[in-house]
Amino acid sequence: MTLVPNDDLLLLGLLLLAALSIGAVVFLLVNPYLSGERRADKRIQGVTVTRSTRIAVKAQADAAQNRRRQVADTLRDLEDRQKAREKITMRLRLQRAGLDVSPRSFWVASLACGVVVAAGIWLSAPNLPIIVPLLGLFVGALGLPRWILARLTKRRQTKFTDEFANAIDVIVRGVKSGLPLPECLGIIARESPQPVSGEFTELVEQQRVGVPLGEAFERMMTRMPMPEVRFFAIVIAIQQQAGGNLSEALGNLSGVLRDRKRLQAKVRALSAEAKASAAVLGALPFVVMILVYITTPAYIALLWTTNFGQFLLACGGCWMTIGVLVMKKMINFKY
Repeated sequence: MTLVPNDDLLLLGLLLLAALSIGAVVFLLVNPYLSGERRADKRIQGVTVTRSTRIAVKAQADAAQNRRRQVADTLRDLEDRQKAREKITMRLRLQRAGLDVSPRSFWVASLACGVVVAAGIWLSAPNLPIIVPLLGLFVGALGLPRWILARLTKRRQTKFTDEFANAIDVIVRGVKSGLPLPECLGIIARESPQPVSGEFTELVEQQRVGVPLGEAFERMMTRMPMPEVRFFAIVIAIQQQAGGNLSEALGNLSGVLRDRKRLQAKVRALSAEAKASAAVLGALPFVVMILVYITTPAYIALLWTTNFGQFLLACGGCWMTIGVLVMKKMINFKY
């Protein structure tokens, strides 16, 4: 029997111990993958993380949904109140135009304008049928004054839009410096040019007599029915109900209003050529008729002295109206 030396036994034992150690380490590393423990841990972790994530996402979604519901309720309330007051009276039209006159005075002035127009037509062309001066009376009494009133209203609203963003910036700077909102509105009423000053003066005076701020803004929207004023009133109403950073919200609104104004200027610049062409085409038949009447009145007088001429004149007027409406539809852009 052959005996192994002691050194060889010691080396063999060390190698066996190292092999067992390596095998144990390999077993510990590979066993979770083979037995499914790592897969189970990942599944449990995934379920836990997913559940917590779902809870957080659901909480955020609920908060956002509640805020959207509050905003929608506020908008619906404002729209319902606006629709309830949709009837436009002549006094309201005069207020929107910035005219400090009574409806009775306006109707008297309209009637006088109609009489002047009818008398001018009758005296300038006494041979015309009686229907022409009557049409002049109708246009002078109802059409021309309302057209002038609409032009005054539009011009006043344009001036208001030009200065409204600056007024909102005053509120933003005042709120950031610590001033309350009513004091900022008072500064706008004192320092801003017309018509912004007049509208905010009316707003401040209504607050002083006890009118709530929301109702005061509704009256302001009635006097100045513009998207910019509606945006401003909605921001103030939402901030009062839901809270939030008023200066940041109004700063964003001011930026939006300035972008809208910039877009309007760009649209006007791009459509100026089309509008000029439409104006020339619309005015050309009337200019030619006036020139022909000045040079040879007997030649063109057949249009209103004979039945066939009156028929052609009516047909031409209808086609001109259709053409003007089509051109107006083509050159008016919504933005």
